[in-house]
Amino acid sequence: MVMCHLQRRRGCETFMVTRTLPAPIPFLRRSLPPQSGVFVAVVVSLSLIAFVWHQQLPTLAYYWVRMQQAHSGAPGLGLSDYAVAIDAREIEGIPANVSGLTYSSATGTLFAVINDPAQVAELSTDGRLLRIIPLRGIRDPEGITHVAGDHFLIAAERDRQLILARINAERTELDLGVAPRLGLGIGLNGNKGFEGLAWDPEGQRLFVVQEKSPVRVLEITGLLAAMHGAGLDLQVREWKPGRFEEPYLRDLSSVSYDVASGHLLLLSDESRMAVEYNRDRDPVGVLPLRQGWHGLAHAVPQAEGVALGPDRALYVVSEPNLFYRYEPRR
Repeated sequence: MVMCHLQRRRGCETFMVTRTLPAPIPFLRRSLPPQSGVFVAVVVSLSLIAFVWHQQLPTLAYYWVRMQQAHSGAPGLGLSDYAVAIDAREIEGIPANVSGLTYSSATGTLFAVINDPAQVAELSTDGRLLRIIPLRGIRDPEGITHVAGDHFLIAAERDRQLILARINAERTELDLGVAPRLGLGIGLNGNKGFEGLAWDPEGQRLFVVQEKSPVRVLEITGLLAAMHGAGLDLQVREWKPGRFEEPYLRDLSSVSYDVASGHLLLLSDESRMAVEYNRDRDPVGVLPLRQGWHGLAHAVPQAEGVALGPDRALYVVSEPNLFYRYEPRR
């Protein structure tokens, strides 16, 4: 504030200017109201919960505890020692809808199904497209597994059927309308039916995973005989993990069988992980498919197929057209 005072001195007018300063401003304490502390605590807690849920830490903790309780048996894959060697390679020539996956010991290559349009794709073990085989007489193929030689089993999800197909080196298209098939009336849920297949050549068993509602694994014996009209020994059982009713997974998208150990590998898209079970049906390994785990630059967006190679390599395909290869580090 500026104030002016007029003084008369010896007939001369003199102006004196004096400056009056305002009163000192008290120190302002910028403290938050008590409610703000509660708000910050809630935000931090919710963020922590979201992080924990996003990373599936409760599920990982569950499997870690179960693995500590697992019975001894044949050595497994050792998933904790795996690292990604090929990370999210786009499969050129397949724009979208890549699904189930299997390794053929007869050709040393991989075979995947594409559900729309219905096709089989043969891939190299580094994720290169070798050929496309259009399919007729099937809709919505989801799973595929190599049986022996040039014989494969393919799952038709919506029709709840298993189809025996012959895919040789000269095949350019395949009519499955005349192929041996078997329908299973087991109350599967529409588009949440047969999602993945795995063949056990020693036990002549087929493992079939149902996606959800409910999540479950079926074990089928006598299948090949039944497809050729001698189905007296056909048996369908529900495979369940030891001591619990069902896998602690949100869904199941694929399955693979390890001949060397007799272990089963279950793949879950929604839980973004693969879980290995031993012969006693106890979990003995987990492979998270999330960013930062085992060298992944980004999370696997929609894992749809898993397969094991004879060199212990593990292969995953993800929609729309991504290929992953994991290898043991030791």
